[in-house]
Amino acid sequence: MNKYLFPIYAIVIGVLIALLTKSQKSIHTKLLLSFSGAFLLALTLFDLLPEVYDHLDAKSTGFFIMCGILLQIVLEFFSKGAEHGHVHIHKENLDFPWLLFISLCIHSFLEGFPIHQHNTMIYGVFIHKIPIAALLTSYLLKSKCKKVQIISFIFIFAVMTPLGTFISNTVSLDQKVLVSINALVIGIFLHISTTILFEASEGHKFNLSKLVAICLGVLIAYFI
Repeated sequence: MNKYLFPIYAIVIGVLIALLTKSQKSIHTKLLLSFSGAFLLALTLFDLLPEVYDHLDAKSTGFFIMCGILLQIVLEFFSKGAEHGHVHIHKENLDFPWLLFISLCIHSFLEGFPIHQHNTMIYGVFIHKIPIAALLTSYLLKSKCKKVQIISFIFIFAVMTPLGTFISNTVSLDQKVLVSINALVIGIFLHISTTILFEASEGHKFNLSKLVAICLGVLIAYFI
């Protein structure tokens, strides 16, 4: 049951962080983002990647991982990088951010697929979603979107990952198809986590804190 509820818990925690910090840019959110990037990358390399290589040949595995990276680049063209902490909503724009919404939903839906086979991946998704939900909620609150639209956005975003996990658990998919989807998600995770880590050094502030957060993320992932 936790594999369905943990992503929702993460969104709830992220929303609470956004409501408590309000307009303040919390350094703790940035540190959590750095930690989540390292944690997600390490779990992907330690747990998910070896399993995929066991079921697919190297060429096919590399192909689907590359497709995942390219897919995430396309999604970020519309979301403007919200998956790794960049949310740009213009206050003067009264329109609902449909492109951001659809991109994040596709991303969240796909990242639910590997969870059914890899219990440790749920922790990576959980940690990853908290700072993203906090930043997303903060920017939505600053926008001129209606409250019902904001609540609907957050709710649907929250259930997309459990939906992906539910489908991977209940729909009868060929093993090779499922592993290919997992390889696709690896590409998505690799792109997001490395982008977060590269951006963690920007500004030359709190570098030691971010380095510690990154090292802790890798270390904890190794011992899970």
